[in-house]
Amino acid sequence: MQFKNPELLYALFLLLIPIIVHLFQLRKFQKEYFTNVAFLKKVQLQTRKSSTIKKWLTLLTRLLLLAAIIIAFAQPYISKSETFNTEKETVIYLDNSFSMQAKGDKGELLKRAIQDLINNIPDTEKLSLITNTESYRNTTIKAIKNELLQLNYSSNQLTYDAALLKAKKAFSSDSNTIKNLIYISDFQQNTDDFNIKKDSSITLNLVKLTPVNKSNTSIDSLYISKQDASNLELNVVLKNDGSDIKNLPVSIYNNNNLLSKASVDLSEETSTIFTLPNNQIINGKVTIEDTQLQFDNTLYFNINTPSKINALAISDANADYLSRIFTEDEFNFTSKSTSTLDYSLFDTQNIIVINEIETLPENLTTALKAFTDRGGSVVFIPSSKGNVSDYNTFLQRNGFSPFSNLVTSEKRITTINYSHPLYANGVFEKRVDNFQYPKVNSYYPQVNNQASSVLQFEDAKPFLSQKGSVYVFSAAINSQNSNFKNINLIVPTFYNIAKQSLNTSTLYYTIGNNNSYDVAVNLQQDAVLTLVNGEDKIIPEQNYFNNKVVIKTNETPEKAGIYDLKNNSEIIQNVSYNYNRNESNLTYINLDNLESATVSNSITTVFDNIKNDAKVNELWKWFVILALVLLIIEMLILKYFK
Repeated sequence: MQFKNPELLYALFLLLIPIIVHLFQLRKFQKEYFTNVAFLKKVQLQTRKSSTIKKWLTLLTRLLLLAAIIIAFAQPYISKSETFNTEKETVIYLDNSFSMQAKGDKGELLKRAIQDLINNIPDTEKLSLITNTESYRNTTIKAIKNELLQLNYSSNQLTYDAALLKAKKAFSSDSNTIKNLIYISDFQQNTDDFNIKKDSSITLNLVKLTPVNKSNTSIDSLYISKQDASNLELNVVLKNDGSDIKNLPVSIYNNNNLLSKASVDLSEETSTIFTLPNNQIINGKVTIEDTQLQFDNTLYFNINTPSKINALAISDANADYLSRIFTEDEFNFTSKSTSTLDYSLFDTQNIIVINEIETLPENLTTALKAFTDRGGSVVFIPSSKGNVSDYNTFLQRNGFSPFSNLVTSEKRITTINYSHPLYANGVFEKRVDNFQYPKVNSYYPQVNNQASSVLQFEDAKPFLSQKGSVYVFSAAINSQNSNFKNINLIVPTFYNIAKQSLNTSTLYYTIGNNNSYDVAVNLQQDAVLTLVNGEDKIIPEQNYFNNKVVIKTNETPEKAGIYDLKNNSEIIQNVSYNYNRNESNLTYINLDNLESATVSNSITTVFDNIKNDAKVNELWKWFVILALVLLIIEMLILKYFK
């Protein structure tokens, strides 16, 4: 038994007062003489004996009565554990990811969880509450009630281990407190396993919320499957987790104007194709109707007018093949000889091709290095009569191995790096094992130990290698030295190198991924580009290079939609962002075998268990009843004991 006010037990020393009063009779007896003394002596002995018993019973009753009253004021209690006077810490992790939009038996899982927390936690109890996006430290449920009721779903879902670590950091370092961690989630199956290490200092309670219906239909992705001069085909991929669906309507919009509508039968995965006009700006979205998760029912996309790429060829040889590759519809192509070259042109270029010039002056090498440092791309093609010393100065400044002296010997180009970004995206339908190998009649031997190989000779030495934004050929490709110009490989090679010099935006980007794209724009000093969607205005990470700005985003913007990319008030282009579709699949982790945590499916049950573990049985009322009983006993003794 324990006491809330143990200091009041000192009042038990007051029990000495009635003992003293009863032991030392302060009343004096007066003698009265009667004639029949013998009879009176007998009566006197009997009366004194009964009076002494009555006094001792009264003394005992009063002592017990006073002791019961004192103990009642000290508030005695007993508990299941000795935690009454121990400080408690409660930390709650509340998963507000998109999968918590699923509906349980009392509504959306997140909304119901918030209501249960408000109903089960006393208004004045201190706690910390963590979500994927918010942190409330050392507060009360009353103070954060409005914020919880307005809590939005987040595309930025923490991994389970990261969420657990974040929640544990909300505890104090005091080892003498009782720490309860309540982890509320649907525990959707993702790429990470939920590994819980036993922590004796923290009591971990997992609350697994389960939806009534585990089926969901979503727009997974879209891409351009075919394109010609007048039209393009947009392929929309749909997925379904659940029973087969008949005649699911799929709509496509440009802004708010309905362009087309289709109906599909959906089992697990299917696709539908929309035909759209080519060379037209489209701020589009594809929508379906599904009553389960809402975030994946819309997919935004953009088709912008492509920016032309500025390409410069510095050439003392024939560069007509480059003009046929860098056509006017996609490129602004310029060709200059070394005698007419103006270095100020570098400031407006995206890619520079050094086409078989025999010498590289120091100032040209320096200018090219500055150009690549500012984000430009350079393609270097040596001349068979070139100055190796000049070439090696350029190569070494850009991180390449130097050339050896020219070797006049025929050699075939036999190896294609199919996984290289130049060829990875649809250049080859399949790997080619027996194609017409291009060849060279002379080349500069080079040990490729610092750059990645794109094309290789038969002895595995590099013919075309790449490091950063610099591409280096090890042989001249003019018609006298090579037949490389005569095979189809030359077009995708130069075309993709040029295209990658200006990484224009794609149809859409996924929030939470590392996204990067280039914007062809000339900015004034200290000017920045902004992403604007209604009242949402975001300044993304950006770097300014040669007449382009490189935009990088990850967790921002937080809201899916079509954003205006603005330079002050001017809209340069539109960019679409969508939520990640990882949470569209409603499969869940099995927590039955966890031994390091208590698993429940109800928030109310968890809080009831926590209260019962530290439940206090107060005994003061029983001592008050005892005092009343003793008072009645005393009154009966005084009245009826003769």
